[in-house]
Amino acid sequence: MTQSLKEKILNVCNKKIEQKGTNVGVSFYAFFANKNENPELLMEVATWWILTEKLDHFEKAEKIKKLVSNL
Repeated sequence: MTQSLKEKILNVCNKKIEQKGTNVGVSFYAFFANKNENPELLMEVATWWILTEKLDHFEKAEKIKKLVSNL
């Protein structure tokens, strides 16, 4: 996972936590616009989320931040 993608994920998680509190959940779709502008990047995140980490569709943003920070 690229550094810029890690930063984007962390920024989105931080924003969601700031808006809705520490129990807020996110899916990997939260890191992308409604348009599928970069299918390769979407698939990279989906593969990491589903196959590598075996995460549920929605996970706590705090958990995602911790996982991404450890990459």
